[in-house]
Amino acid sequence: MREAMDAWTFVIASYAIGVGATAVMIAWSLITMKRAERRRDETRAR
Repeated sequence: MREAMDAWTFVIASYAIGVGATAVMIAWSLITMKRAERRRDETRAR
């Protein structure tokens, strides 16, 4: 049994969370942008 903590587990976990959160924010931004463009086009068509 080791008493020293392995920091690499936390480093890998933080990178995974960071990359995952970035991907979610990009997807959310794209969806919101497409929705806004659709609303703009509907407003112009009137």
